Amino acid sequence: MSDQINHQRRRFFGAAAVTLAATQFALRASAEAQTLAQNGAEKRPVKAGSNTSFPALKQINAGLLNVGYVETGPADGKPVILLHGWPYDIHAFVDVAPPLASAGYRVIIPHLRGYGTTTFLSDATVRNGQPSALAVDIVALMDALRIEKATLAGFDWGGRTADIMAALWPERCMALVSVSGYLIGSQEAGKMPLPPEAELQWWYQFYFSTERGRAGYEKYRREFSRLIWKLASPKWNFDDATFERSAKAFDNPDHVAIVIHNYRWRLGLAEGEPKYDDLEKRLAEGPVIAVPTITLEGDANGAPHPDASS
Repeated sequence: MSDQINHQRRRFFGAAAVTLAATQFALRASAEAQTLAQNGAEKRPVKAGSNTSFPALKQINAGLLNVGYVETGPADGKPVILLHGWPYDIHAFVDVAPPLASAGYRVIIPHLRGYGTTTFLSDATVRNGQPSALAVDIVALMDALRIEKATLAGFDWGGRTADIMAALWPERCMALVSVSGYLIGSQEAGKMPLPPEAELQWWYQFYFSTERGRAGYEKYRREFSRLIWKLASPKWNFDDATFERSAKAFDNPDHVAIVIHNYRWRLGLAEGEPKYDDLEKRLAEGPVIAVPTITLEGDANGAPHPDASS
């Protein structure tokens, strides 16, 4: 969509082209496909809306958080961690988890900080929405669950979090599936003006930059989120029940603070925590992602995203 994003996409795909990871991924993908076929997963295409619920949520202390998460599939299966975006929740993967679990994967789907049943262990902890902080949360979750290495997949905030983990902690990332590709950015990159039509797509960032925006999101968080769903997915005819399943996650007491800080930080209007400075400095350099990777892009994505041909 912008020169900035296209540059990031070229960095992402260029790295894949010059590393052995591409070959490794092709071999691994072939083996995984064979496993799926043997388990019959390929014969059961996923039909959107065919699932509406998960097994009971689990809770675990991990780093700064008590994390609410879903776990399904065999405990000894290869770990897959699925990361949601804003304004969504774990139910974004309600139709994805069953075929993965049936194919023998251990599927972990956490609520990010500020969503659902994930809460801070201390009232004194800064309600920080920095991208690096979210990634550190998932590293801590993996440590708490004794997962050394996992395949990471996500979209929006979750895709950015997965990208960051693959770039900064490749030893913890077996493979990556990222919707919309390379989403790592920085405050410096956020200063770059975009063409007017592109800026228009980010209207909510500018709204959140104001006190009126914070108060408006606090008061109308369900209405706001429903609007974003419609704008981001113009061909998705979701029903009220589908929306409400996810909207409950926005009742988290820290949700508004995390969302507002995330978007204000991106524009350089809110400070981060010094303990993440080194990580953000590394991310600002546009680190190469060298783990085996698949990127996805929808054919009716109404949210800001790179051109699929870039």
